Amino acid sequence: MGFSDCEDRLLCRIEKFRLQRPVSVQGVMEHALQHRERVGVQDFVLLEDYRSEAAFIDNLRKRFNENIIYTYIGNVLISVNPYKPLPIYTEEKTKLYYKKAFFEAPPHVFAIADNAYRSLVYEHREQCILISGESGSGKTEASKKVLEYIAARTNHLQSVETVKDKLLQSNPLLEAFGNAKTHRNDNSSRFGKYMDIQFNYEGAPEGGHILNYLLEKSRVVSQMSGERNFHIFYQLLAGAGPELLQQLRLQGRPEMYKYTTDIVPGSQKLNDAEQFRTVLEAMKVIEISEDEQKEIFEIVASVLHLGNVKFVQNEKGYAEILNHDANSGNVASLLKVDQAKLREALTSRTIDARGDVVNTPLDLEQAQYARDALAKAIYEKHFSWLVSRLNSSLAPKDKEPNSSVMGILDIYGFEIFPKNSFEQFCINFCNEKLQQLFIQLTLKQEQEEYLREGIEWEPVEYFNNIVICDLIEARHQGIISILDDECLRPGDATDLSFLEKLSQKLDGHAHYKSHRKVDVKTQKLMGRDEFCLVHYAGEVTYNVNTFLEKNNDLLFRDLQGLMATCGNATLGSCFKALNLSSKKRPETAITQFKISLNELIKILSSKEPSYIRCIKPNDFKMPMQFDDKLVSHQVKYLGLMENLRVRRAGFAYRRTYEAFLERYKCLSKETWPNYRGPARDGVQKLVEALQYQSEDYRMGNTKIFIRFPKTLFETEDAFQIKKNDIATIIQSRWRGYWQRKQYLKMRESAIIIQKWVRRYLAQRLRERRRKAADVIRAFIKGFITRNGPETPENRRFLGIAKVHWLKRLAQQLPRRLLDDAWPACPATCADASRQLRRLHRAHLARRYRLALSAPDKRQFELKVLAEKMFKGNKNSYPSSVGERFVEDRLSPEHRVLRDTFMASPSWPTGEQLIYSCEAVKYDRRGYKPRERALLASDKALYVLDASGRKTYKLKHRLPLDKLRVVVTNETDGLILIKIPQELKKDKGDLIISVSHVIEALTIVTDYTKKPEIIEIVDTRTIAHNLVNGKQGGTIEVTHGPQPAIQRAKSGNLLVVAATP
Repeated sequence: MGFSDCEDRLLCRIEKFRLQRPVSVQGVMEHALQHRERVGVQDFVLLEDYRSEAAFIDNLRKRFNENIIYTYIGNVLISVNPYKPLPIYTEEKTKLYYKKAFFEAPPHVFAIADNAYRSLVYEHREQCILISGESGSGKTEASKKVLEYIAARTNHLQSVETVKDKLLQSNPLLEAFGNAKTHRNDNSSRFGKYMDIQFNYEGAPEGGHILNYLLEKSRVVSQMSGERNFHIFYQLLAGAGPELLQQLRLQGRPEMYKYTTDIVPGSQKLNDAEQFRTVLEAMKVIEISEDEQKEIFEIVASVLHLGNVKFVQNEKGYAEILNHDANSGNVASLLKVDQAKLREALTSRTIDARGDVVNTPLDLEQAQYARDALAKAIYEKHFSWLVSRLNSSLAPKDKEPNSSVMGILDIYGFEIFPKNSFEQFCINFCNEKLQQLFIQLTLKQEQEEYLREGIEWEPVEYFNNIVICDLIEARHQGIISILDDECLRPGDATDLSFLEKLSQKLDGHAHYKSHRKVDVKTQKLMGRDEFCLVHYAGEVTYNVNTFLEKNNDLLFRDLQGLMATCGNATLGSCFKALNLSSKKRPETAITQFKISLNELIKILSSKEPSYIRCIKPNDFKMPMQFDDKLVSHQVKYLGLMENLRVRRAGFAYRRTYEAFLERYKCLSKETWPNYRGPARDGVQKLVEALQYQSEDYRMGNTKIFIRFPKTLFETEDAFQIKKNDIATIIQSRWRGYWQRKQYLKMRESAIIIQKWVRRYLAQRLRERRRKAADVIRAFIKGFITRNGPETPENRRFLGIAKVHWLKRLAQQLPRRLLDDAWPACPATCADASRQLRRLHRAHLARRYRLALSAPDKRQFELKVLAEKMFKGNKNSYPSSVGERFVEDRLSPEHRVLRDTFMASPSWPTGEQLIYSCEAVKYDRRGYKPRERALLASDKALYVLDASGRKTYKLKHRLPLDKLRVVVTNETDGLILIKIPQELKKDKGDLIISVSHVIEALTIVTDYTKKPEIIEIVDTRTIAHNLVNGKQGGTIEVTHGPQPAIQRAKSGNLLVVAATP
């Protein structure tokens, strides 16, 4: 698309573009104003309705809701406390602001710090950064970020690491001793701080100096409910070890001490303990010695003990300390003063009246005042010593003539409480002076810029608060003079007499209101002990109670002298500086503050200022909550609208010709893509193309000035639209050029690649063929040697053979236990085959065993027992394996007789039958066979006469545990039962023949568990005995075609066993 086509459609597309909501503004430079509907403008000067406070607050709210907490008013930074961590202080973000002008990056505290740093280093103009805002608005954090940025900015200079560490570590130390928890802020600075950072010619920090203002020492002795004393008291109690607490005679509970009576939650105690460790580390970095640290903690502990000193009224109405009060002793011991002198100084005072020295006792109220005044004085002077100690540590070793200074002022903002006292009066006076300086310097900067650029200066209407400053500090007529006069005059001066004099002298002043001069409605709201001042930030009502006391700030000379002689070197040096012999009344607190404030104004006036105005969005310290009313109040007392009106009195926007032309040159075909002439002429052609009206802008010497934000917005919107069109044209031309260049490059590369690819393919083919030949050769050698030991040649072949054998084996495994077949295997798998076969048979056996029924299992157990007893010992064993063992071998007729016998008295009650069979018994003499029945019970063996009887007749009852059985090793069924001599009723050994001898003996042995009673003999003759042990006869054993047992011709019993 050409430039002329775009120009015709430009205006109609501006509104459409403005309504497009971006997906995200993260990382987008904010001065690209296309996002202003969503996140507002980055500079309040660009607000169209700049006189409207509602528009001002709406812009703040938009940015706050998008987590953008920084906004400019010209070169003033507005910071809204987010009350949550934001990822905007990372190392990457820090580097974004290195050597960048304001308009080149989004508003940030780093931009203020970098601009001040560059002006200091490159232009050698001393700088100061003024940070203000009410408690809880983030002033202390802003000052920390400035220091952190400067430390990061000078990281390349390794020689200054120690100085940077000291500058950074001074913060936690000062916060511990000078900050406290208030209703508005958990870490509220209760003093004003001005820090000078000294830089050498390289721009590296080489030292620093700190000034402190108006420490709120009244907080040492009293705090509002819900607030705390200074952090260090709680940190010491929570973080000190048992040994240190014992040395300081402290208990680790704040509620034990009058000055720290508020209950501290457990989580806060943990945080206090952690902060105490941070303080100790900071002291090491600052190079505070261990002896100094010990004295510091002794001073802090003495203040706690001093608060617990109690007074009682004696008979004369004066105050005295009880003898058993340990707190005064603790104070004296820690500060190394005489306890008696301390008790005396707390309960009396010495008055020098024209040479006459009088010791006057104090009443209870005066003694309590003296105690609290001493505690405040100790803490204040110790705090001042600590600042001096920091300064001595931060002081540069060698003062360079080319060094420069940057100041950072972190001071309390304007305070308006329901009840305002002396401290608020001092703080608000300070803010009036700073506001006066702020307006003066802002006007001065504007006038100087207009003068440099040759632009006509138009007078600016603004509220000049010098009238309020004069009301407070004018000589003889101001409030400070009246307060000092009332404090110093003889007689009984009171707070109400001071208020009366104020009303007498100032009632006619437009910015002063007294109770008797205001209207009736206001009188109902204002007390008779109050007066009202109309500050630039609004009306503030002050209660005069304790004004005189706080302004006098008297500490009796007795206590001053005692502290000057104390053994604590740190505290002693603080009080020795006082001129105790001087009769001149010391300057009042307000006069000291006025003098130091004027010195501060003089310092600030000599430097080029930068401003950071801090705002807190709500009173609850909650993120993402924006209280319009609270913010409006702060905008008013920070004078932001007044500042904006001064800044916008002339032109809303100004930029150098080079920067303006560089950004917007694409909006005119005469300046695009490059303008060859002077930048001023190029800008002139731009404004003509954009049809600026003559009242919309002015051309300065080096800058263009645009009066109305609307003009800039339309220019920026046109730029955003044109940017897309220009980008399309550039892309098309570039792509054509790039593609042609790429084509030629690719063609040349393709030819080279083809050559090398052909070479590579030929080499790879040759290599593949060689490898194939090697594989074939190796396979053939492996096949030839497949049955030999494993070698590198046959290893692969054998591996394949093993795999195939395993696959074949998996398909041909025997399925039955008695199947003894097994697939053949290669020679190399022989050992594995044996192991697998053994494991498989064990598996089949286990599976078979688990599948057995109880009777079958019983049969196997008997068969196993028979194998152990008879296998290899008796020739008839193999024939017994296949036949199941039966526990009852009687015929049905004999079973009836057996049952009848077992029911008779001859069968003992309780005995259990385990085996029964028919047998043949041979006489001991003549060996005549006789039919018998054998019954084996769990106790005995019964031999019963069964020949032609209707019932069994008991012939023998032989106890099983007394018997010994002898059998031959042949296939016969003969059993010789050896009867011991103690069984005299029997006539001798029994000779019995049974059909299933192995079965009978196995079943009986399984029950008795005594296989040793069975003796298997391998002899041709066996002798049997009579009852008296005499030999009764001989049994001969022989082989024959038919088995038989009969009497031989020799008269012996002949047992014929079947020939094997």
